[in-house]
Amino acid sequence: MGHFADRLRAAPQSRLQRGAAAEALELARELSRRAQLLESPGAEPREMPDAGMFAAADQVTVAGRDLAVELRSEDEVAQAVRLVEEAQKRAGI
Repeated sequence: MGHFADRLRAAPQSRLQRGAAAEALELARELSRRAQLLESPGAEPREMPDAGMFAAADQVTVAGRDLAVELRSEDEVAQAVRLVEEAQKRAGI
């Protein structure tokens, strides 16, 4: 997660505009959704807002940390790591 966020922060604006920022936002939203479901299983998760392409790295970092606090098993950790790795590949950074 941290590596992906760092790569986003270092990416040129053109790369962010070509989809890296959108991919990061989708990842942040999914990580946030999973964290909320674990924290409050009966509540409807709130969607993380789009704070703009330059905030995408921070959103991934915050959502990832929120999820890390809630993860309960090695399998859940492995699933989260796969999500980040797949998003990084799709983002091309």
